[in-house]
Amino acid sequence: MRGQGRIFQRKGSSVFWCAYYLRGKEFRESTGTAEGDKAEKFLKRRLREVGADVIGAKQFMGPQAERIKVSCGVLAEGQRNPECDCLCCALERDFRLREIASPANLSHLKHVRVGFARQRAASLTADQIDNYIERRLSDGAAPASVNRATQMLGQAFNFAVQQRRLSSTPYIRHLSEAGNVRQGFFGEADFERLVSHLPAHLQDFARFAYLTGMRKGEIASLRWDDVDGDTIRLRAQNAKNGEARSIPIEGELTDLIERRRAARQVPKQNSPVVLSALIFHRDGEAIGDYRKAWATACIMAGLGRLVCPQCKGLVDSDNKCVSCAKHWTREQLKYKGRIFHDFRRTAVRDMVRAGVPETVAMSISGHKTRSMFDRYNIHDERDQREALRATQAYREQQATQQREKLAAMPTRAGVN
Repeated sequence: MRGQGRIFQRKGSSVFWCAYYLRGKEFRESTGTAEGDKAEKFLKRRLREVGADVIGAKQFMGPQAERIKVSCGVLAEGQRNPECDCLCCALERDFRLREIASPANLSHLKHVRVGFARQRAASLTADQIDNYIERRLSDGAAPASVNRATQMLGQAFNFAVQQRRLSSTPYIRHLSEAGNVRQGFFGEADFERLVSHLPAHLQDFARFAYLTGMRKGEIASLRWDDVDGDTIRLRAQNAKNGEARSIPIEGELTDLIERRRAARQVPKQNSPVVLSALIFHRDGEAIGDYRKAWATACIMAGLGRLVCPQCKGLVDSDNKCVSCAKHWTREQLKYKGRIFHDFRRTAVRDMVRAGVPETVAMSISGHKTRSMFDRYNIHDERDQREALRATQAYREQQATQQREKLAAMPTRAGVN
């Protein structure tokens, strides 16, 4: 192997080391074996990888890249090494830098941290990812939930490739979400009943979503600097589609914004009152994960329920499944019912029913494509009944016109 690489032993080490070169840079690493033949095979494999890089077939990663893990396995943020180079930690730091570290994103990323703990990124295969998907499905996770986690895994790999820490990404399967289109929406009575059970800091937050159809992350980002007279201007960096848009302050929004102005003052212990920079906040801080409070309010309002995480059956007051008879803790039970995103769907449908031009409704809700807009303009049983009545009335009108036309036609002589 002279001229290309060499095998050697370090003083005091029983294993062989190897050295090789790429573009004038020397790489040294342990072969992990004390057997000469195996060490030579290790060096040959490295030289093949170097040769593939030289001819442009595949970028050489090297020993440092091979040590990068998908996840360090540490879930508590305060316990992680701030300089951890695992893919999950790097992606989370990027999320926080770009201010998109939402509770939903971090929750999906947590599944990746758990599912691929201590797994070396360079050796992760498509089969291993499929095994992870199968485990999540067998645990009762919905295909859409699994897709959100594997999407995070793909983003973590792509980010590492962009930083030239890895040279490639594994194949990640995307599950079909056919039949997963949600069809929930709120009536006025349902909404008011729900709001009465929400914590105070979420009531106007929910009402703003109900009136405008804006996404929860966009609402949470709104600051008083975004209020321009009688208009709220959502910044492009805070919009999911990357395009800035404006919401006029009209109707109920006028009273809502006035309530938020009054709630802007945040009293602090042993300090003067401070003004919150955020329109919607909790004691001056950004609104975080509120899923538990949301589920509790929906259940109290009769708009949701807790189900068995295994068979999806109903549970009694003792958290016992009436179908499989298993007992669960409150934290283990799954929530099924209305979701916050139903406000978005409701606002779009109600604007269309009110006769608002679709392009104007899209400019308020922030839908970029007509296909997505159509997906939320859901027709319920009332729409269908009105459609059948309208069709019947049309046919009766046509039949009446036909009879009148026949009656007005002159009869021919000699024909009875």
